[in-house]
Amino acid sequence: MNSVQSQGTALVTGASSGIGAIYAERLAARGFDLLLVARDQERLEAAATRLRAEHRVQVEVLKADLTQKDEVLKLEQRLRSDSSISLLLNNAGVAADGLLANADMDQLERLIQLNVTTVTRLASAAAASFAKAGRGTIINIGSVVALFPERFNATYSASKAYVLSLTQSLNAELEGTGVKVQAVLPGVTRTEIWERSGIDATQIPADMVMEADDMVDAALSGLDQGELITIPSLPDAADWDAFIAARHVLAPNLSKSKAAARYT
Repeated sequence: MNSVQSQGTALVTGASSGIGAIYAERLAARGFDLLLVARDQERLEAAATRLRAEHRVQVEVLKADLTQKDEVLKLEQRLRSDSSISLLLNNAGVAADGLLANADMDQLERLIQLNVTTVTRLASAAAASFAKAGRGTIINIGSVVALFPERFNATYSASKAYVLSLTQSLNAELEGTGVKVQAVLPGVTRTEIWERSGIDATQIPADMVMEADDMVDAALSGLDQGELITIPSLPDAADWDAFIAARHVLAPNLSKSKAAARYT
């Protein structure tokens, strides 16, 4: 049973630290009960105890490794069957360092599983459940490297481009259902992801690194404003609008019965 003030339950992946932990706090403050998912049981329990006391919401913790298909399937089933869940934050993700040609392919497979496959399965389950209920919110955490892949390594950039494309397509599919969809594209954000991936974030210029709480607050403001794509660092939303407009200019010529003259 939900708390009296609850807006339903927010399912947050990667909830034990960084962006996910801050989202959990902000969503609890907005009156959401929480289902916190991560691998670190101890951190999850500590966060749950604090959030229950501070915000008087219900908090459930679920230890899960979302690179493991069987554990993803359990969470997917929970999303499909638990009608109290009204928000999915697809936040769990990993980065990787180095060139594709020299990569540890087992590591990259785990990255793709978490950043692409898990995100897709959970978004699909949420879309089905939320559309049936006529309400709900799906937030997918992407990255600005989706827009500038040359600036980072190939697999991580490609995984975040997938998140952006998935969100845009899913939003079109859910039009008219009452379900809100958002992709958040942070720049460099101060979290543990860099250390875990072997990247020295201290070498990144300080004016490029945003604090995680500032990033989350901007993302939630973007959600409140009805943005499909939120880029917390972008000063002028008109720049994004121009980018989208340029894409639509291409659209009429992307599929024709004949090749362009320059190829013939």
